[in-house]
Amino acid sequence: MVSRDGLGNNGKRSESRFNSPRTQYLLLMTFSVVIGLAAAMGAFFFRWLIELFQSTFWNKGHNFLESVTNSPWWLVLLLPCAGGLIAGVIITRWAPEAKGPGVPEVIKAIAVRGGVIRHRITFLKAIVTSLLIGCGASVGREGPIVQIGASLGSSVSRLFKLDKSMLPVCVAAGAAAGISATFNAPLTGTLFAIEILLLDTEISYISHIIVASVTASALSKFFWGDFPTFDAPHFTFNNFEELIIFFILGILAGFVSLTFVAMIRTSENIFDKIPIKDWMKPGLGGLILGLIALKIPGVLGVGYETINLGLTGILPLDLALLLLVAKMVATSLCLGSGMSGGIFAPSLVLGATLGVSVSTGINMLLPDLALTHSQYALVGMGTVVAGTTLAPITAVLTVFELTYSYKIILPMMVGCITSTLVVRLLNGYSIYESKLLRQGVNIIRGHDESVLVNVAVAEVMETDFDTLNSSDSLHKAMEMVLSSPFPHFPVINKEDTLEGILTLRDMRAYFKDPDYLKELPAIVDSLMNRTIVSVPLDSNLKEALMLFERTGVSFLPVTDSQNKVIGIIKSIEAFKMFRKKRQRNRILSLSARD
Repeated sequence: MVSRDGLGNNGKRSESRFNSPRTQYLLLMTFSVVIGLAAAMGAFFFRWLIELFQSTFWNKGHNFLESVTNSPWWLVLLLPCAGGLIAGVIITRWAPEAKGPGVPEVIKAIAVRGGVIRHRITFLKAIVTSLLIGCGASVGREGPIVQIGASLGSSVSRLFKLDKSMLPVCVAAGAAAGISATFNAPLTGTLFAIEILLLDTEISYISHIIVASVTASALSKFFWGDFPTFDAPHFTFNNFEELIIFFILGILAGFVSLTFVAMIRTSENIFDKIPIKDWMKPGLGGLILGLIALKIPGVLGVGYETINLGLTGILPLDLALLLLVAKMVATSLCLGSGMSGGIFAPSLVLGATLGVSVSTGINMLLPDLALTHSQYALVGMGTVVAGTTLAPITAVLTVFELTYSYKIILPMMVGCITSTLVVRLLNGYSIYESKLLRQGVNIIRGHDESVLVNVAVAEVMETDFDTLNSSDSLHKAMEMVLSSPFPHFPVINKEDTLEGILTLRDMRAYFKDPDYLKELPAIVDSLMNRTIVSVPLDSNLKEALMLFERTGVSFLPVTDSQNKVIGIIKSIEAFKMFRKKRQRNRILSLSARD
């Protein structure tokens, strides 16, 4: 019988080539192609569903915005509400993970659950989000596609029983492939997975993510052709003094991003306090959205029509400012009420309207500059995405691959880095990290840090241990010390809750002279240490190791919510677990010397 590390029962390395690092590497590369194909098909299915719902509900014009404008008022008012109610039932009863943007759920699955995503999420996320977007919800399709691709990557890897340590890589590869297929942008998909999803990236993992992303992009080109998502004008940049204006745009984008994140958080807090059933809240959000859309139809849907207006330079200043505020409110309303949908496309809309507002405003003050509105809309798109996601490199490459304009990179880098710095200094968290913090999940970047945070004490604790009662005699305690392999004992009371700790050190004086304590009650209560250092069951390995370091104890009782001891952690075992997890996460970096 061969163990996971390729060693047989005799301790020698097995001759099986299937278990060698080289073979595992090549096997995972093959699965990267499969995952790329599956994620691309998932993206096609999702986009087909969106087009199906939109063409069914809105068929009064050449594009979505025109159809909404020409539709009767009752449809604009009630259709988002109806979609919200249907989605609310599905999310509440069958797929709570489908709620929200999708990206935070993928990060959580990788960081907390080792990449495990339920199989049903692929289908239900596609159905729910496409229905909502088809009904006019002000959300994006990119975040859901990330979750759909990630879910397919998780399902494929588990279906073929790949090693569990490879699961996060497969999830990231599926997410990258989904983005790549959607935007026809393989670099964007790869950087998105590396910069946003994976907490720690081994160099060997990147090639697998690239293969999945390129595979999905190739399939996308086959079905949809080789063209950019947005028909942006040619970008010319020769005046380097203009970088000052792009720097100012980056600062403003940072504040827009902070406001956007705060509004989503506020909306969630408000809807949490509304005393109605959770499944009804998306319907209420849809109803309020419909009321806004009666006056401002542009808030409905993904918002690509607004982006194209900005990129063609025909978006007036008053409409740009109105849509900047209205889209922010509408998206916050949808996500806060519990709908499913992304924030990537709304961020692009906010950026485009912000860029047009800045260029138009400066042209009014300094007409000699003659700033090009479309170029500032383009750079604005990237700066707001960078501010909301705190992923500036992904934002730069996204706009580059969406437009195929390489001259945009320098202004884009100035704006995106500035926007990211503003958000980092004033808040410190991306919109995805903020949503995870709301769920009690604190994502920590850095390889060793994330290993510590993502190992629960339940994985480290021993459940086979000895305890003493506070009323036990010291004679019984002495016998237990002599017969037990443990040098320390949690002491419990009549209610089975933790009362104190008795260690071998506490018993030394009694061993030397049993008459030493004859004047005291000869029970454990008279000797035990009442200064208790314990760790709750819901803690992680980092918190346990910090306790060991701060207190100098050699073991920690693990307690539940009733303060009952359910296990113990030895310091030496905790450090062993840390080393084991760290080494397992680097399995792909092993030398293929077999």
